[in-house]
Amino acid sequence: MAATGASAATRAWRGFQRLTQLGWPRRFPIAQFPNLPLIVAVAAGGARHFIAGTTGRYLQAVAYVAMGIWAYEELAQGANWFRRLLGATFLVIVVVRVAGDIHS
Repeated sequence: MAATGASAATRAWRGFQRLTQLGWPRRFPIAQFPNLPLIVAVAAGGARHFIAGTTGRYLQAVAYVAMGIWAYEELAQGANWFRRLLGATFLVIVVVRVAGDIHS
C-alpha cells in the first residue's frame, strides 16, 4: 500500500512540475503558474498579516527566504530576458526589505 501512495505522490509532483512550465504567451512567457518557492512566499507573507509575535516574524523570514529563492531562480534560469529582469528586480527588493527590517 505504501508503494501506491508513493507513486501517487510522484505522479502529483510530476503534474505540478508540468503545470509550472506553462506560461503566457507561449513563445515569450511573461506570466507563469507559480512555482513552489513563490507559493510558499505568498502563503507565508499572507499568513504573517494575521499572526503577530515571534511566529509572525518567523513567517516573515520564511517569506523573505522563499521570495529570494524564487527571484534567484528567475534571475539564473528565467525563460527570457523579461523573466530574468523580474528575478533581478525582486532580488533587489528582497535585499532592501530585509535590510530595512534588520535596521528597524
